[in-house]
Amino acid sequence: MNLDWSDEETAFAAEMRDILAHALTPELRAGAEGATSVYPDHHVSMDWQARLHAEGLAAPHWLPEHGGRDWTPAQYYLYARERARAGAPSVSPMGIHMVAHVIAAFGTDEQRAYFLPRILTGEVFFCQGYSEPGSGSDLASLQMSAVPDGDDFLLNGSKIWTTHASEANWIFCLVRTSKHERPQQGITFLLVPMDQPGVTVRPLTMISGEQIQAEVFFDDARSARSNVIGEVDRGWTVAKYLLEFERGGSAHAPALAMRVDSLARQAGETMAGDQVFAQKLARARIRVDILEMIELKLLSGAGQGESVGVMASMLKIMSTELAQHITELACEAAGPAGLAFQPHAGMPGAEVPVHVVPADGYVTGEPWQAIAPLRYFNERAGSIYAGSNEIQRNILAKAVLGL
Repeated sequence: MNLDWSDEETAFAAEMRDILAHALTPELRAGAEGATSVYPDHHVSMDWQARLHAEGLAAPHWLPEHGGRDWTPAQYYLYARERARAGAPSVSPMGIHMVAHVIAAFGTDEQRAYFLPRILTGEVFFCQGYSEPGSGSDLASLQMSAVPDGDDFLLNGSKIWTTHASEANWIFCLVRTSKHERPQQGITFLLVPMDQPGVTVRPLTMISGEQIQAEVFFDDARSARSNVIGEVDRGWTVAKYLLEFERGGSAHAPALAMRVDSLARQAGETMAGDQVFAQKLARARIRVDILEMIELKLLSGAGQGESVGVMASMLKIMSTELAQHITELACEAAGPAGLAFQPHAGMPGAEVPVHVVPADGYVTGEPWQAIAPLRYFNERAGSIYAGSNEIQRNILAKAVLGL
């Protein structure tokens, strides 16, 4: 594997750097720097998506006929690296990075024509309806029902841990349309409008104080049969396809490298001369480098038509556990100043209803010290969402090691 970038690739990276520098405003940079979770402030995220869309860069990984770019795998990676280096905020992955892929692959021409352009502009904003109160890692045991009623399905049940349900106007759901001996059978992948009678969103307050996630209740809600993606009762195949993108469909190493570099600068005073902490930071850098080598290897394979496949599980484990470790180091560096609950020091990803902001906006310590524990709390979910890391290890043990 040749790790040297060609002259054309180096020029491409410089072009992306210039475009990103022009598109990023001080407010957007502040939103990224002050983010307390994996999701930035909703308005920051949507503003950034609109600016990227104006440059034709909101979804370069899509097929060109759907609004993407005809790039090489190396160009995708370089774009991710430059975006991380520029300090850009993220965009919500539910639409652009997740459900759009299954609509493109399994949807009808009419579904692609309606949803894909609107996902790009943000007119259609999706949340994900997979987990239920009794069906998390054992997703196939889900019970939310969809019963045919004329041209519609009648929906009853609930979903939980639904990120950005309060902002979304559509939700993509796995629903039970029939019962079989194998629970994976009889599941359908269905798009459901949120703005209708019978859909109730109840925000959940996370340990960070933010209300990013919610429970969603469906009481005789409706969705047209034309909103089924793929075939009725065969949604499990669609769901597995989507999870490849949720678990390992993007480059994680560039953003994690920037987080380690940022922590090294921030901790320069609080941890100066602490050789043990310096060693921990060095080990984190090494882990980022290892992840980058694996991503580059998979990138090289993708250039030859190979699929990420089961390696998505390995990337999911490595990236989420490394992200958690970086937040642990940040809390250690923040010290006592990080003990106070001060979400106003940053830009939380959602409402923080239990917090009263001081009249003068005072923050104990530096803002990064106040943000560190909030990021720590939010990253605890990383090893659970998209299939718990224990499940991912089982997948690797079976598919790679043959156990």
